[in-house]
Amino acid sequence: MLDMKRHLILSQGMTLALSWLVSLSVLAAGPSAETVEGAKTIDAQEAKALWLKGAAFIDTRSSSDWETGRIPGALHINVKNPEFNPNYIGQYVAKDQPVVSYCNAELCHRAQKGAELLVKFGYTQVYYFRLGFPSWKNAQFPYE
Repeated sequence: MLDMKRHLILSQGMTLALSWLVSLSVLAAGPSAETVEGAKTIDAQEAKALWLKGAAFIDTRSSSDWETGRIPGALHINVKNPEFNPNYIGQYVAKDQPVVSYCNAELCHRAQKGAELLVKFGYTQVYYFRLGFPSWKNAQFPYE
């Protein structure tokens, strides 16, 4: 019985230590870059203007984030999944079409990575919506 209690305490301690390390690594990563070479960094007002003009929006977040809300009409292509490639994206977005990469604000690096990849894939009108979905919602713009 004593060994079982020690095992339980040790397991809980290891779980706590692991979650602390994960939190620390997120903080150590710091905020995403303010700019992406080859892309234009935009704020919520500029994002809405592009949205109203029919620009493609790519939501680079996880599925669980996507399910909590998104910009209407956005494509969900998690930047960490293999679908984030030029062949897949090319089925939905032409290389000369305006395209906006967004995620969950400055501590989320997915929009930055998405914008970098879109530039690398040859997209010519890439917009980096660094403050992403939270700033869209805070501006009281439509979301689904």
